[in-house]
Amino acid sequence: MTIKKPPIKPLNKFIRLSGTGVQMGVTIYVAAYFGKKLDAYFGYHNAITLSLVLIAFIVSIYSLLQQLKKIQEKE
Repeated sequence: MTIKKPPIKPLNKFIRLSGTGVQMGVTIYVAAYFGKKLDAYFGYHNAITLSLVLIAFIVSIYSLLQQLKKIQEKE
């Protein structure tokens, strides 16, 4: 005799994307932190920091779009 398990409900879209803002913030913060360290080491005036923050922002937006695409495909 087998026991039927109730089907697992898929997570709500809101729950799936709740960590995205934190992920974006951490990515941009880490880029800014290392950018400041590299600017201080090489003697630049925020050039590396701005470049790394821009790259981190673009990567974060790309990651967000990929996550949204996966959620949309599942429906």
